[in-house]
Amino acid sequence: MITSVFKKSTPLNYSLVVILILVFFFLSQFQETAWEGSNFLLFQKVSSLCFILASFFMINFIVKKNGLSKDNGYAIFFYLLFIMFFPSIFNNLNVIYANFFILLALRRLISLQSLKASKEKIFDASFWIFVASLFQFWCVLFLILVFISIIFHVSRDYRNWILPFIALLAVAVVFLMTSFIFHIDAVEFFQKRAVVDFRIDYFKNNYENGALSIYTAVALFFVFSMLTTLSNRPQLVHASYKKIVAYFFIAVFVYVLSPDKSNDILFFSIAPLTIMAASHVEYMQQKLNNEIVFYVLILCSLFTFFSQL
Repeated sequence: MITSVFKKSTPLNYSLVVILILVFFFLSQFQETAWEGSNFLLFQKVSSLCFILASFFMINFIVKKNGLSKDNGYAIFFYLLFIMFFPSIFNNLNVIYANFFILLALRRLISLQSLKASKEKIFDASFWIFVASLFQFWCVLFLILVFISIIFHVSRDYRNWILPFIALLAVAVVFLMTSFIFHIDAVEFFQKRAVVDFRIDYFKNNYENGALSIYTAVALFFVFSMLTTLSNRPQLVHASYKKIVAYFFIAVFVYVLSPDKSNDILFFSIAPLTIMAASHVEYMQQKLNNEIVFYVLILCSLFTFFSQL
């Protein structure tokens, strides 16, 4: 039944997923009512919701524009299910902002295979990654994805290798100007964020630990599926899927290295996992198997969401 509903991409599918995102967002917010008496906190909540919805449409645009998914709604539905694993994401503004800017970078890097305006795309992607690192420092690791993309498509032109450093200079200039205006101590700003912490002992309860464990098992399943079936997929999308897999593993490293660790930081891994999950369902033609995948994921996401409220 689920595969039939989302087999075609229709306005009804988009409306259904958006409504469900709104429902689960507000359910998570009712657990904390401090924002009701503060205009600033209310603005933050509205901002986080807007960026989450923008990320939703950005992922859909990336998969449709670059042929990573057929004309169906699987990707948007998986995006909803994976977000539900970690309801605290809705309250982490820095991660939400950073994730959106990383998606802007991914959009440019995936489209690099067309070889049109390659220098502009490399600069833009690098620029957005450095902007994201201002919100979550270790997002700077996604710069690896830029160099992977250069190797895949435009490695012969030495100027392409310099562009990320020009983007770094541009972001640095903008940041320094902003820090002067708002009296931000730039040195202290990065000292607090450029810290490595490998400890994974942040769990407030067993349900957070359980959510991480289930999410890890689900992620391993879809990553394994992608790696084992990649050679059988159209040659045209091989480079794009390789970038998606690299994106996922970089997101894992961001999570492992980040200080003030929480499940929220795994938000960076949701976009590539969404694309791999949608691709898995499309590749596996057995309807029964796909229905099982969907229903198992729905049960897991509902359990992890409500258990953590």
